[in-house]
Amino acid sequence: MTVSKSPTRIAFERLRADRVAMICAGIFVLFIVIAVFAPLLAKLEGQTPTEYHQGMIDDYGFPTIGMTSDHWFGIEPRLGRDLFARWVYGARPSLIVAVTVTIATTLVGVIVGLVAGFAGGLVDRVLSWFIDLVLSLPYLLFAIATAGVLVAMLGGAEAANPSEVAKVRFISLVLVLSFFGWAGLARLIRGQVLSLREREFIAAAKVLGVPTHKVLFKELLPNLVAPIMVSASLALPSYIVAEAGLTFLGVGLTEPTPSWGLTISAAQNYYRADPAYLWIPIIGITILVLALSLLGDAVRDAFDPRTRR
Repeated sequence: MTVSKSPTRIAFERLRADRVAMICAGIFVLFIVIAVFAPLLAKLEGQTPTEYHQGMIDDYGFPTIGMTSDHWFGIEPRLGRDLFARWVYGARPSLIVAVTVTIATTLVGVIVGLVAGFAGGLVDRVLSWFIDLVLSLPYLLFAIATAGVLVAMLGGAEAANPSEVAKVRFISLVLVLSFFGWAGLARLIRGQVLSLREREFIAAAKVLGVPTHKVLFKELLPNLVAPIMVSASLALPSYIVAEAGLTFLGVGLTEPTPSWGLTISAAQNYYRADPAYLWIPIIGITILVLALSLLGDAVRDAFDPRTRR
């Protein structure tokens, strides 16, 4: 007797059979492990991300040592902080921002898209107008302005505690990315719901008097797993790049938060004398983003009915 399989189960089986996808998923898990166990890894090396080693810096601000058994990636020019400890701790904000924003934008985008597509009429017009408004707003300007306004509420960057400023900048980054990230998915889900709501199973549910919330989340939502999974898998690497890019431009995270974007920003003045200072965080971001991008492509192929054998 042949057991029928749901499209979602078939897609996950195809994904598990994809060797590239599994390798990329393993790399992603490895970076999560690095971020979670960053204190243990730094302790294993015997260093911390905040300790200054000024005795190993010459009069011109350059390190007098390279990669050693005590400092696996060397030390930071000018300040002398350990680069390995800064690197493992730097994985944390990138992953926290990317995962948090992906979850938030997916939830909001799915709910707004479901309601707009199913309700129709005035509700659909209002929500569609708001989606178009969000998509038309200048994202970078809002990122700069939001961070400045929130820091000013603390009394300004000069008067506030650096740790408080760093926390506010982190919250500002998550809010801005979340605000601008949901609209694209909402528009996609709305279009899918507009086509699904005319199907027989939805009409039958309405005739039987099934409550609206059950129609949305028990009848429509299971049929939207594919676009949601694809959107979320492709959003993760984009938010990692966005966090690093905004931090590099000076509108993202700030000291004392260890961040790959901050390291790249500081390292651009030393790339000739100390290439490892610049390239180590760049390689980390590149490997993580490439793995997630390939994993997202594999998810898209696994859930795309046109490629299903």
